[in-house]
Amino acid sequence: MLTAQFLITGVLTGGIYALIAVSIVLVYKATRVFNFAVGEILTLGGLVFYSFVVWCRLPLLPACLAAFMMAIVAGSLVERLVFRPLLGQPILSIIMGTLALAVFLKGVMLIVWTGYTSSFPADMLPGRTILVGRIAISHELLWSSVIALIALVILGYFFIRTQTGLNMRAISEDHELSMTCGVNITLCFSITWILAVILGSISGVLLGNRIGLTPVITPLIALKAFPAVIFGGLESIVGAVVGGMAIGIIESLIGGFISPTVGEISAYIILLIVLLFRPEGLFGLERIERV
Repeated sequence: MLTAQFLITGVLTGGIYALIAVSIVLVYKATRVFNFAVGEILTLGGLVFYSFVVWCRLPLLPACLAAFMMAIVAGSLVERLVFRPLLGQPILSIIMGTLALAVFLKGVMLIVWTGYTSSFPADMLPGRTILVGRIAISHELLWSSVIALIALVILGYFFIRTQTGLNMRAISEDHELSMTCGVNITLCFSITWILAVILGSISGVLLGNRIGLTPVITPLIALKAFPAVIFGGLESIVGAVVGGMAIGIIESLIGGFISPTVGEISAYIILLIVLLFRPEGLFGLERIERV
């Protein structure tokens, strides 16, 4: 019974990790940039939503729409002011740009929201804990997994059924060939960052509703998505989802049966093991370079 409880909790928690991991993979596939500011972007999106709900006292739906619009604006600004000026520069310069963005956003959050925990209203999402026999299913985690699943389904439809999504899939394979075929790469880069910020903001809201948001602590929690990305493969969105679920389940099982402390670091132990034995991840492409 305990195993079933830990498995269900792990799957539901893994949905949030999967959402964060997908936002990282999106940026990497399109731009070959590993976004080290994902934790700060996630936290900022959650805090903006918190401000609309708690400070402005907006109902849930208008607050969601307002936060969604802010995420679009933030994604556009990040691409235009941080990423685009660094196009063509060495990869280290771009990585340092994402790190600088992380530090800048953390400073802004500390000034505006201070370093204290911002907690969402307890009754923000309807429902209560569901009991199935001896298994307790948190309605907050259930809502989080459902929202994450809906977001991932919409994203999948966007990539498969829309022309913009097809263009973004094309540039993820070959930038130069896409340009010769008339694809507007700059526009696709902008849309990629907007989608990444939207997914990150949704993850921030889901995390904030469960454990609250802190500008210093919450970005560290988001780092657990990095092992999920490496586990699934840097270039695979499906791998990011599988990796997020796997990290959630393993973390829950180890934390429940061994120790919560060991459970907290289990994701990074998995990261080390994967890097040692299969660095390209489960669904990643193994690249062979000929000399």
